[in-house]
Amino acid sequence: MTPARFLIALGSNQRHPRYGGPAAVLRAAVEAMASRGLAVVAVSPVIRSRPIGPSQREYANGAALVETRIDPPALLDLLQSIEAQFGRERQGQRWRSRTLDLDIVLWSGGCWSDAQLTVPHREFRKRGFVLGPAARVARDWHDPITGLKIVHLEYRLKRRLDHPRRAP
Repeated sequence: MTPARFLIALGSNQRHPRYGGPAAVLRAAVEAMASRGLAVVAVSPVIRSRPIGPSQREYANGAALVETRIDPPALLDLLQSIEAQFGRERQGQRWRSRTLDLDIVLWSGGCWSDAQLTVPHREFRKRGFVLGPAARVARDWHDPITGLKIVHLEYRLKRRLDHPRRAP
């Protein structure tokens, strides 16, 4: 099996007792991915973003491009085990504060869907905090659903947010 590439979105809005603030948590998460056998090809700069949902804490967000021979479900398991290592508990309220969030956004194999995972990530086209960092590490990667490059999706989102349509 030849290696596949995955675009991983990174997020944190809580301190970790060992690693420090959210930006440091993201750096430590990238190191954890590498130590678990993922080849880290590129990592974006960290940005800050406002939360979605009830959380009041600002997020640190980034993106990593990784290469591996494992399939999407196995990668999901690996990423969730890293989240658990950082203290993430997957229960309760959606969009609450979290020490670490690792999401598979895109896969070089195209699309994947099963009961636990959908690739491309369903919401990534609507999220500047995903598209901004993703465009820094995979700007020419195409979304298999729309056919558009990440850099074009980012541009469209920014344009829509800067110039909202007026109701007739």
